Amino acid sequence: MIKHYQMYINGEFSPSVSNRTFAVYNPATEQMIFEVPRATIEDVKRAITAADQAQPDWEQLPAVERGRYLHLIADGIRARAAEIAETISLEMGKTLSLATVEVNFTADYLDYMAEWARRYEGEIIQSDRRNEHILLYKKAIGVVTGILPWNFPFFLIARKAGPALVTGNTIVIKPSEESPNNAALFADIVHKVGLPKGVFNLVTGFGDEIGEELSANEKVGMVSFTGSQLTGQKVMAAASQNIIKVNLELGGKAPAIVLADADLDLAAEAIVNSRIINSGQVCNCAERVYVQRSVKAAFLAKLVEKMQAVSYGDPFANSAIDMGPLVNQKGLLKVKALVENAVAEGGQIVLGGNVVDQTGYYFEPTIIDNANNTMAIMRSEIFGPVIPIATFDTLDEAITLANDCEYGLTSSIYTQNLNLAMKLISRLKFGETYVNRENFEAMQGYHAGWRKSGIGGADGKHGLAEYLQTQVVYLQFGDEL
Repeated sequence: MIKHYQMYINGEFSPSVSNRTFAVYNPATEQMIFEVPRATIEDVKRAITAADQAQPDWEQLPAVERGRYLHLIADGIRARAAEIAETISLEMGKTLSLATVEVNFTADYLDYMAEWARRYEGEIIQSDRRNEHILLYKKAIGVVTGILPWNFPFFLIARKAGPALVTGNTIVIKPSEESPNNAALFADIVHKVGLPKGVFNLVTGFGDEIGEELSANEKVGMVSFTGSQLTGQKVMAAASQNIIKVNLELGGKAPAIVLADADLDLAAEAIVNSRIINSGQVCNCAERVYVQRSVKAAFLAKLVEKMQAVSYGDPFANSAIDMGPLVNQKGLLKVKALVENAVAEGGQIVLGGNVVDQTGYYFEPTIIDNANNTMAIMRSEIFGPVIPIATFDTLDEAITLANDCEYGLTSSIYTQNLNLAMKLISRLKFGETYVNRENFEAMQGYHAGWRKSGIGGADGKHGLAEYLQTQVVYLQFGDEL
């Protein structure tokens, strides 16, 4: 049975003004499962106007009251966790276990952000003048638009809406056209907890049709985008028309460095886990592995053993699998092309390497040996369950190879020597570095990339600050009583 969802604008569920829709397919079965409104520029303008009109009153609420709404939304999410997880899994192929983790983490994230209501602060600055106070206020930006990817679709709503709302902003969310229906469930929860009209708005559609309006509309104060570098450049260009603040999380090409003294079992397990999570469709994933030559053979044997044990399939046919399909045929063909090009350039398939011959967009868990930094598979995001491996001899060589990349989101190190770890940490040019563990960030940290991985960041107090602007007041007073 095909489900039909609506957009959410100014506190009401509605179709597009054009009455057009688009279909959403299950990547595990290739069957149509949902029908969703196809928003127009007029729909986006309605949503932004609603957010703009609601923002002054929302900002005037005490922050703790805004935080209470986030707690209510979090409670609503937990009450419907199974329904939301199934929707995520149906529309983008994530395993039910990982989808459930995402839903619960989203609720926890909203609770965490709600608690910042009493904690974010302004400053009093010392003046050079007698009888003057300099006060620095932290204030809301206004209307925020959030443009989301499909890989962690539910959590990314909270990552943008949580800090935006608790700091007094209103928001318009556009989920990916690949996975919009979990966002409709989020909107339904928002509606049922009684969030004031216009504070949270949802439009569904295609970025090439409505993305520019979300990024360039003069009533928008900030656009937060998570997705590809190419689309991020378009968002940034559109935002420049009205000098709108941008917050961008773009691609990653995380290196994993395995030193000779590493716990090889731990390294192999962590790298496999951070590579196959969400079928490899995560910006944080370990995308390229550099292993010291003296332990290469031993490490590769352990990696192959663990990767061979990875199970995959339809999440609804087998809940025990480790990974599901890729999100669509386009993504599948991209992975296939990168693997074929790597082989043509001298890479050696150790495991897998093929599209799975069955319904759904599945690619075999794959290991490619003899990779090097000239290959596209070592320079472009794979976004699939493929591990390319290169070797190095010296620490300096490993650092040079790891930093030889246009991206700078995450990285990882495997060693039992603290001195070596600290030397690597001090010279790696990435926003995050994980030592002896899988690539997955904490909500109280700060998720931000260097170079072409983005501008600004998310999570923790620094992520909250992205949604605030400053007003400095110079208050001169007299001596009179």
